[in-house]
Amino acid sequence: MPNLRVWNRKLHRWGAIVVAVPFLIVIATGLILQVKKQVAWVQPTEMKGAPGEPQVSLAAVFEAARSRPEAGIQSWSDIDRIDVRPGKGLIKVIGNSRWEVQIDQASGAVLKTAYRRSDLMESLHDGSWFHDAAKLWIFLPSGVIVFALWITGIYLFLLPIRSRRARSRGESLSKSSARTV
Repeated sequence: MPNLRVWNRKLHRWGAIVVAVPFLIVIATGLILQVKKQVAWVQPTEMKGAPGEPQVSLAAVFEAARSRPEAGIQSWSDIDRIDVRPGKGLIKVIGNSRWEVQIDQASGAVLKTAYRRSDLMESLHDGSWFHDAAKLWIFLPSGVIVFALWITGIYLFLLPIRSRRARSRGESLSKSSARTV
């Protein structure tokens, strides 16, 4: 039967090598995504428009977004999504080009236009930026291996503690048995 300690160390060592690059990507992008609301470089800060119900039509939203050449919106197919935030009086149009156009929901005026990197970071984070299959066949197994590394790491951490306790119990048992003799 293989030695559990040796097997654990080998799994820990080789597992760390196998997941090094995907896990580094997950950690780095995860840290960036943690501060996306605080760092405008990652995701543009949200402006405030007139609160209440949206007053502008989708056609007006499209025209406002199209008025910003940097967004590259010429047709509806150039729009990835539209995010309506009634509490902030804001409509965000996110283009396929990753540019975000923020529009006042009452007047239809453009409040801000900025490049949005958070979607790129999210696609790097889950592996879909590389290829759709990378998400399932590289990043998911890497997550499973990292979980195994966590388990083996905890075991390797607790092993010396357990050994010391066993030694101290053995010493205390031998001392108490010596006293009874």
